[in-house]
Amino acid sequence: MPLKVKHIITFFFLLTGSLRLHAQDSTLVGQSLKWDLAKCIDYAKKNNIQINSLRLSQQTSQQEYLLAKAARLPDLSATGSQTFAHGNNFSNGDNGRHSGYNVSGSYGISSNVTLYNGSYINNNISQKNLQVQSANLSILQQENDIVLQITQAYLTVLLDKETIIYNTDLLSTTQAQVKLEQQRYNVGSVARKDLIQLQAQQATDQYTLVNSQNAVRNDLLTLKQLLVLPTDLSFDIMQPDTVMAPIDSISSFREAEQTALQNRPEVKNGELGVKIAQFDVDKARAGYKPTITAGASLNTGYANGQGVSFGNQINNNFYQQLGLNLSIPIFTKRVVKTQVEEAKINVKQSQLDLKNTKITLSQTVERAYINVQNARSQFNAAAEEYKFSKESYRIASEQLKVGVANTVDFLLQKNLFVQAQQSFVQAKYNALLTLKIYDFYRGVPITL
Repeated sequence: MPLKVKHIITFFFLLTGSLRLHAQDSTLVGQSLKWDLAKCIDYAKKNNIQINSLRLSQQTSQQEYLLAKAARLPDLSATGSQTFAHGNNFSNGDNGRHSGYNVSGSYGISSNVTLYNGSYINNNISQKNLQVQSANLSILQQENDIVLQITQAYLTVLLDKETIIYNTDLLSTTQAQVKLEQQRYNVGSVARKDLIQLQAQQATDQYTLVNSQNAVRNDLLTLKQLLVLPTDLSFDIMQPDTVMAPIDSISSFREAEQTALQNRPEVKNGELGVKIAQFDVDKARAGYKPTITAGASLNTGYANGQGVSFGNQINNNFYQQLGLNLSIPIFTKRVVKTQVEEAKINVKQSQLDLKNTKITLSQTVERAYINVQNARSQFNAAAEEYKFSKESYRIASEQLKVGVANTVDFLLQKNLFVQAQQSFVQAKYNALLTLKIYDFYRGVPITL
């Protein structure tokens, strides 16, 4: 038997409980809100803690990308030192060496640039760029997860609210029947047990209605906590004019599968993961190749007691230096080879991860496709059962009203009608939910 809508949602929340932490918006404190599904999804996307955390990670990746690009540029640094020294053997004029002070200083500017390092810099830039793209896809993937959670919680509340409507109508009908039966009992046309049976049914209907109202409060709280709205906020959802179960034909599984494999962010992220790992191999191989760097510097200095003025010393001691440095790795004690082999292993692991992601996604889409088919069949059967049970219940009510049906037969027919009604409402929302999930994997935005 297909799972009830609430069971599906509860199971989903248990699997994704770690995703339920979101940021609270202090500007909403004390307000009374009534949101539709689109507003709930939009708020969650903007305030979800996991999504915002991933956005910060994306910003970090962007900074690392800029840093990698800057590695192509030369650096520039300035140095300066000033020394004051005192000693007993410092020369102090014509009277020989006496206690005195010595002052000296040196100043310089230097710059270095990497001319060649086995394309390490270029590969690192390309890899960091891919990591930025991967971070963006991670954000989209997390947004997809929260959209499904919000949609399921929202539909649960709609189911509860529609159940209240049906249960309120049942209670009203029962109350009218009890009133009529009381009048008959007062004139002695019915037995006391018949009146008591209807009064017991009224109490049962009242209890059922209370449970439905409690379910709305509980499931609204679940949605509110999923959004992590402030605790003192009054929150409710907007009900669409109509909620229709799917009646049109659904897309084929192969079409949905191919669309998902080509467009879902988790697959694209897995493909980027393989490319990122391959760049690690290229970067590791740069350790086999020579490195060429160029450097330049400007330096000068002075010291007192030289008989030359400060300006002349600075000019006389000024010198310039320009040079190239070549470093050739000859024996690295297997360090580079190990780095290369480990990078190759990571490539194979990322390929396995990608394969697993595709298999998992295909299985998920296939399960969603089967769920849609099962839910549609269940809804069609439930709709037929509800139609005939409703008519039978109407006839039984009329018969009870005119006194040609006994209470036991009427209550039996009513119980059958209530069961059929509950099955119909749940089947309708189950069919709607499964279709929305299936279409979502096809890239169709979720709307009501």
